[in-house]
Amino acid sequence: MELVDCDRVSAIRVRGWQTAYRGLVPQPYLDGLDVSEDAERRRDFLTRAPDGVVNLVAEDDTGQVVGWACHGPYRSGEPHPADAELYALYVDTACFGTGVGQALLRESVRRSKAAGHARMLLWVLEGNARARRFYERAGFRADGAEEPFEVEGVSVPEVRYTRDLTG
Repeated sequence: MELVDCDRVSAIRVRGWQTAYRGLVPQPYLDGLDVSEDAERRRDFLTRAPDGVVNLVAEDDTGQVVGWACHGPYRSGEPHPADAELYALYVDTACFGTGVGQALLRESVRRSKAAGHARMLLWVLEGNARARRFYERAGFRADGAEEPFEVEGVSVPEVRYTRDLTG
């Protein structure tokens, strides 16, 4: 991913939130998401990303970015130095079901394994059934860890998924 990709990645990310989290996150919050503000945060993060953070984009035949994934060292408070974390994976809603998400996930897993990580972990909203099925089909399993996530005073619990990378 390059700085020039941030606007498109943010458009995909914001639309992804507005689609996947409808009914899970307060609608006024989703309606208030701003692509320009998100793009500025993406640019800032990209220029100051810690070592080991990898941003990947998927492009269609015309070179248009249609998906984005980001992974790196596990960043929770509990120590997991040997583990990687999938921080984000978003696909343009027009490309759902086309394999873009699977390709991005496979590449994130491949790179994490090549970097010597024993497991990959990720967090997903408990009520996001579509994402949970996607990750389960890719070999991830909920490990019982849960984390509260609050949006505008509404509790939106997340569950952690894990996949072994050593086998």
